[in-house]
Amino acid sequence: MNHLKAIISFCLVSSSLMSVAQYDASKVNKKAIEAYTRGLENAQEDRYNEAIQDLQEAIQRDPKYVEAYLSLAGVYGQMKNREQSVATYEKAFTIDSNYTSDFRLPYSINLAGMGQFDKALQTIDALLAKSNLNPNTRKAAEYRRKTYQFALDYAKQHPAGNYVFAPQNLGDEINTKESEYFPSIPIESDKLVFTRRLRGMNEDFFGSMRQNGKWITAQPLPGNINTPMNEGAQNISQDGTMLIFTGCNREGGVGGCDIYISYLTRNGWSEAINLGNKVNSEGWDSQPSLSPDKRDLYFASKRPGGLGGSDIYVTHLQSNGRWSEPENMGPGINTSGDEFSPFIHADNQTLYFTSNGLPGYGDEDLFVTRRGADGKWGTPQNLGYPINTINEEGTIFVAADSKTAYYSSDRSDSRGGLDIYSFELRDDIRPFKTLWIKGKVFDKNTNAGLPSAVELIDLETKQTLSKVQTDETGNYLITLPTGKDYAFNVNRRGYLFYSDNYSLKNKTADSTYEKNIPLQPIEANASVVLRNIFFDFNKYELKPESQIELDKVVQLLQDNPTVKIQIEGHTDNIGNAADNLKLSENRAKAAIAYISSKGIDPKRLASKGFGATKPIADNKIEEGRAQNRRTELKVVSR
Repeated sequence: MNHLKAIISFCLVSSSLMSVAQYDASKVNKKAIEAYTRGLENAQEDRYNEAIQDLQEAIQRDPKYVEAYLSLAGVYGQMKNREQSVATYEKAFTIDSNYTSDFRLPYSINLAGMGQFDKALQTIDALLAKSNLNPNTRKAAEYRRKTYQFALDYAKQHPAGNYVFAPQNLGDEINTKESEYFPSIPIESDKLVFTRRLRGMNEDFFGSMRQNGKWITAQPLPGNINTPMNEGAQNISQDGTMLIFTGCNREGGVGGCDIYISYLTRNGWSEAINLGNKVNSEGWDSQPSLSPDKRDLYFASKRPGGLGGSDIYVTHLQSNGRWSEPENMGPGINTSGDEFSPFIHADNQTLYFTSNGLPGYGDEDLFVTRRGADGKWGTPQNLGYPINTINEEGTIFVAADSKTAYYSSDRSDSRGGLDIYSFELRDDIRPFKTLWIKGKVFDKNTNAGLPSAVELIDLETKQTLSKVQTDETGNYLITLPTGKDYAFNVNRRGYLFYSDNYSLKNKTADSTYEKNIPLQPIEANASVVLRNIFFDFNKYELKPESQIELDKVVQLLQDNPTVKIQIEGHTDNIGNAADNLKLSENRAKAAIAYISSKGIDPKRLASKGFGATKPIADNKIEEGRAQNRRTELKVVSR
């Protein structure tokens, strides 16, 4: 029974129980009763506009007709016209406050729907003070009291400041009289993919491109991904090459609803592939979200063994190309209720999801949790009002800029059913702004593209944030969250690894990077700059952040047991030349000492300092001097 029908039923029961004291049927205008009866019939068939007209007619014929006011208020509430609902309830209360006292419950719900949680709490407290309250009403009132108190406590702990929640409808190019939902955007933000329900039945995928800042008219996705069956709950990979989604009741499926994957080809999207019984279960598996490096897949499932009705799981892509056994994300996220609609942001550290088991505003709320330096997820945080309301909240997608969010709603300016909207997130619930690096890895000698592994590592925590595999021709895209300092490495067996550094902790970057990377075959005299070897000014003790890079050197030597190397130190031209030479020699020796301590035969290792004698950039400017202060690895022999 939905909210409105519960109110109507409650109204009818209350009327039958109390009309002896309040109403004499012979004194109620018969024409008003006829209009009231029609209004109830229309309301129960969801014909709300007709119901409003009938109930207003009943009130016009009998201005003291309390039941008509109460049912009219219920209809307004169902249509989410909270202001009219509250005003109509208040009119009924003025006619007879005693007879209408139990209706303080739906009245409080509509107050809360307007964000008036303090008044809603006062109303529900007065209702709960009644000694003869119906047990079912008391139970419902106690639940609502808890949600209203949560809302007030949250507002005290998270003052909104100047934040304004102002969702913008994406317009007629995206939204239609049908329902549109599950928006998804790759990191370059020029493509939107979403689900549209056609004729109220079939779900298909549509896409739109942004041109000159505006979305063009959405079209069905090209290729073989859309079928006469339902396709829904999709998520596009951050590089825009993979679409992972839910398909139900398909031939060859594992359960009722399974997770499928499709690939972008020259001819459009490929025919979908079921992820198989390692990922899918005999139960309901849905709403997938792929990590930006495409190595972790988060999804909702009702499989046996969970903590509630629906839990959030994660599966990991293994080195053999297969997905691991899904892991329940545990009681820190999942509850005895339902958790679903996970979304992992492009920063690979911030996860949004929906829950009806965690404390909130009622029904289903949106939450955010963040991965800590230890790799564990933190305590989920409610996104707060007015993003969350007393109604069910569905899904959220946050763009790489960290502030632009997309969601679906049936707001008053909807073209019909659910529409897709965008809005700006409040500062404290934003993920990291995320840039990206893209380019091609190739052989330095032949220029042929090389399939390679690309890694992004947090220098402070030594945690690998992303690890992607290039395509067969060496093309790659890797996300780059701001707020941290990173080691960027590219690896392929038989080649010297490539090293770079992105320092984004203390500066705000506002651009993306394109970096084509030549890898050098391991051969005599091949060399590479180790950009993640760090020393304090005029010191030669290795800083802890250097361990990541030097461990890569150790791995290189372990994989190539006959290779001999020389570590070379270089400085800029500031200061005394002799001192610079000595400093560069000591820095090179410090690196060799670390490598040797990891079990590498010292006979394979050599060090040499060159001071400022081999600059690679202009020492007249700081940017050039920074490039000249470097540590290099040179292959002596293979």
